[in-house]
Amino acid sequence: MQKIHKCNRLLGNFSERPQIYTSAINLFTYSLFFVIIIRIMIEVHKLNKQYGSFAAVKDVSFSVGKGQVLGFLGPNGAGKTTVMKILTGYHFPTSGEALIDGISVQEEPVEVKKRIGYLPESVPLYGDLTVDEYLSFVAEARLLPRTETKSAIKRSAAACGLEPVFTQRIETLSKGYRQRVGLSQAIIHDPPILILDEPTTGLDPNQIIEIRSLIKSLGKSKTVILSTHILQEVEAVCSQVLIINEGRIAAQGSPEEIALSMKSGDTWELILKGQGLQTAPELEGKLARLGTGVSAVSIHALDKGIFRLGFIIPISAPDSSPDQGERIFDWAVSEGLKILGMNRKKLSMEDIFVKLTNEAAGEFPAPSALQAGREQ
Repeated sequence: MQKIHKCNRLLGNFSERPQIYTSAINLFTYSLFFVIIIRIMIEVHKLNKQYGSFAAVKDVSFSVGKGQVLGFLGPNGAGKTTVMKILTGYHFPTSGEALIDGISVQEEPVEVKKRIGYLPESVPLYGDLTVDEYLSFVAEARLLPRTETKSAIKRSAAACGLEPVFTQRIETLSKGYRQRVGLSQAIIHDPPILILDEPTTGLDPNQIIEIRSLIKSLGKSKTVILSTHILQEVEAVCSQVLIINEGRIAAQGSPEEIALSMKSGDTWELILKGQGLQTAPELEGKLARLGTGVSAVSIHALDKGIFRLGFIIPISAPDSSPDQGERIFDWAVSEGLKILGMNRKKLSMEDIFVKLTNEAAGEFPAPSALQAGREQ
């Protein structure tokens, strides 16, 4: 009876202050919408893999949502291939858990394989078959119903741009078209998840652009893990990045989040011309009036009175702010210097990769968006 009175009092409060009730409904609706939008398709929790006394994977945890392309990076021997083999059901972990679309890799490996399209680094193609014959073979191996086989082959071939070579023998195809055939077999059963291992290896620049465009297009509706050594590829294609080193996660998040977490300051490079400016020490003296916190100063004479000036303004410096460029421009004018060139350098994925893999591996906290629970 007491509980009923408490409930009535609570309902009374809502009726007296309807804005509280409205706010609660709005919060619930927003939370439900947020969970649905970032439905988690791949979840890995405290994954470990031992080969005898050797630990190939150590306490790895991450998640990937629907419609995300995850760049999976690491030096040779870092544990990337082992993680991918666990996700695809070829190996079981020593401990930890891997879920594919909510299904346990350890408990239901066959169901997991139905939901994954896998493109290994060396695509297993049969050169004596034509493209349509090979895709028919894959469809049969995937146990697609006969009534759906023809439409599935047509759809996957069209998605990968294989119509011009559909009846050609695979051994006559260029490397780019062979990669397309490999991608086509990976998506023929329309899986929600794709795992691609070095999909652009050995391709020429034009073929690389084509395959990247295809992966980006597939990533709009599917979850994609892209393992690659080409760091520009990650910047061009991936919405999320995971860097693994010595079996442990070194960093994870969007490229921008990782760069920001590692950024110690803003690096600037200027080409300056000054009347009567003769020596580097003169320019260094002028730079001292720019403000506090300037470090890593480098000055190179390019021509008479023309110098290349480089420096870093640390994030923690009092003068560090989003309008640094304007402040630097005002400083140059006040010192009687002409700016011939001005560049604010961005921390590249290559810089990040080299720094992280040359240091002892350490875990970075995953972004909150990747920590959301999977769809209920």
